[in-house]
Amino acid sequence: LTACDNRLCASIHFTSSTGVTLSDGTGRLYVIGTGERGNSASEKWEIMFNEELGDPFIIIHSISLLKAEEHSIAILILRIEKEELDMKGSCFYVSLEWVTISKKNKDGKKYEITKRDILRGKSVPNYAAIEPNGNGLMIVSYKSFKFVQVDQDLEENMNEDMSEKIQEPLYYWQQTEDDLTVTVRLPENSIKEDVHVQFLPDHINIILRDCQLLEGKLYSSIDHESSTWIIKENNSLEIFLIKKNEGLTWPELVVGDKQGELIRDSAQCAAIAERLMHLTSEELNPNPDKEKPPCNAQELEECDIFLKRVPVYADLMAVH
Repeated sequence: LTACDNRLCASIHFTSSTGVTLSDGTGRLYVIGTGERGNSASEKWEIMFNEELGDPFIIIHSISLLKAEEHSIAILILRIEKEELDMKGSCFYVSLEWVTISKKNKDGKKYEITKRDILRGKSVPNYAAIEPNGNGLMIVSYKSFKFVQVDQDLEENMNEDMSEKIQEPLYYWQQTEDDLTVTVRLPENSIKEDVHVQFLPDHINIILRDCQLLEGKLYSSIDHESSTWIIKENNSLEIFLIKKNEGLTWPELVVGDKQGELIRDSAQCAAIAERLMHLTSEELNPNPDKEKPPCNAQELEECDIFLKRVPVYADLMAVH
């Protein structure tokens, strides 16, 4: 074993009656053929596969799969990793990596990694295993786990996520009780002939130079004959929609569309708050006994203390 500052204890899992998977605690995975264990005749163990997988890990579970002429071994490994960008709560997360190595029987080639999936969560699972058919994972944990992409470098994924977050909306919109104003940023030197806007009572279609910018069903009906649009000097398209149902607040412009951003002014926020005032309590604490325990703390046993921590069972499927 090479020197490793954060070496873990070695871990082993008996995958089948003829093979085991082994982690040396430094980040290297071994698949070892043992022959038919349990026979009186002892056989020499042979390393069938070994490869560095990154940071040290422990093996939680593994299974052997034979599909058609391909033999596969699926391994589930666990790491505790530091979250550099986590500014609140724990600065560590639990990483589960689902690794599949395969070899086709007919060509006799060595085993190689054919699939790597990574899941992340905020608690060590009480139980985690690969389903017997190899199509999913079974996880019992206090916190949920989610798949993350592994086809690209983590730093690239982070940059992509950041670019998605800072990407400018396709359009901005605001509303009054009577109408809506939609503003779409256009490319430089756009002229009126480049733009085509079609109004229907419950539908809108915006086309720029034969490319569709926005199309779909409006949240509510409009007076399409009175609705208009203009191109302003700052290369923006401004659309004015007249509401058919005056006073109705639209939560979205086009049903199901997430490309726009609603702009609320202070007057609108104040009006909404006033409308919701009847739902709030005028008392500072309407239920002062809420935080008091229903029984004497000395009567509680250890198993009663963490009643709010309920394990979550998840059956995660993947095309594997």
